[in-house]
Amino acid sequence: MGHVVVIGGGQAGLSCVAKLRSGGHRDPITLIGSEAVPPYQRPPLSKAYLIGDLSKERLFLRQRAYFDEQDIVLKLGMTVTAIDTGAQMLTTNTETFCYDDLVLATGSVPRRLPAAIGGDLDGVFVVRDVSDVDAMAPRFIKGARVLIVGGGYIGLEAASVAAKLGLQVTLVEMADRILQRVASPETSSFFRDLHRAHGVDIREGVGLSQLMGDRVVTGAALSDGSMLEVDFVIAGVGVAPATQLAETAGIDIDNGIRTDVHGLTSAAHVWAAGDCASFPYRGGRIRLESVPNAIEQAECVADNIMGAGKDYVAKPWFWSDQYDVKLQIAGLNTGYDRIVTRRGDGGAVSFWYYRGEELLAVDAANDARAYMIGKRLIEAGKSADPAFVKNPDFDLKALLK
Repeated sequence: MGHVVVIGGGQAGLSCVAKLRSGGHRDPITLIGSEAVPPYQRPPLSKAYLIGDLSKERLFLRQRAYFDEQDIVLKLGMTVTAIDTGAQMLTTNTETFCYDDLVLATGSVPRRLPAAIGGDLDGVFVVRDVSDVDAMAPRFIKGARVLIVGGGYIGLEAASVAAKLGLQVTLVEMADRILQRVASPETSSFFRDLHRAHGVDIREGVGLSQLMGDRVVTGAALSDGSMLEVDFVIAGVGVAPATQLAETAGIDIDNGIRTDVHGLTSAAHVWAAGDCASFPYRGGRIRLESVPNAIEQAECVADNIMGAGKDYVAKPWFWSDQYDVKLQIAGLNTGYDRIVTRRGDGGAVSFWYYRGEELLAVDAANDARAYMIGKRLIEAGKSADPAFVKNPDFDLKALLK
């Protein structure tokens, strides 16, 4: 099988090298990461790590000793500058590597606010790497004024931490409602009410026009004409797949690095997995930004490097923690035409997405039972009678029979 080089020290990169070793690959493996720390969990960055409940060491997916024990060469703080797919060679800022198989697990990069509107001022942050959170954490002081730009899950999670710590939080969302791109109006309403109950000033249909300040941000002009005084700003305006390296190497791009059902790109012996990769799904092509997808797709690629010939079949699921609410999402809601709401005990609620009679997805807030049953139904290709779903007295478990 030969030397496998994996570019990307995140969840997908680690999952790939770990699966290669546990699956019996005995030839050299090199994992290249651009950050100075070993692969770590990203979801807690905007939650437990930011609030101080999780130390940096506990973020690590594996301690350094693991890589020595498994004879995996770990290159940290290294940037890959070019790939020559014909010569099967890559160049970094310090050395070159030859490979027999190459895996691109380059992840995604946060969209930043344009410099023209003050996005390059000190005090303007994104939430992507541990260094981003380390830089902003000292500003989370009770009474500080923070503006969060973007009402997606990253922005809302940052808002929940800030509100819990006693900051004055304003969140602006240019779209008509928070979570508009990813969730139903019902889910949006649930989280709008949750945040407002915790004192967050949510302004929907309002964008950012200009950040003010001389080198350091001190204020913001909003699209509705209002002005805010701020101590710092967090931009949660989405991410883009990290495709530049692949594109420069002549590898096909299609909403990410284009792969086939096995995870192989348009270049021989070059694979891709995780946030950066798009793949066939139910007659179309999708790209998923989630930890489960990063793990499962990377492990599938590892198996296929070892000759398994397995198709990658995605089973999408996601989660978000805000205040004392755990949102669990099963499936993809694209194309839904109606929502069925189910209310449970103690404030638990779930929103079931249908297209005609087909169950597409479930958003479950503090309702693990609804989530698990919905997930099993969706993965089995089964639906659920909406009349049963919305009846709080009906035992959902009966749907699995």
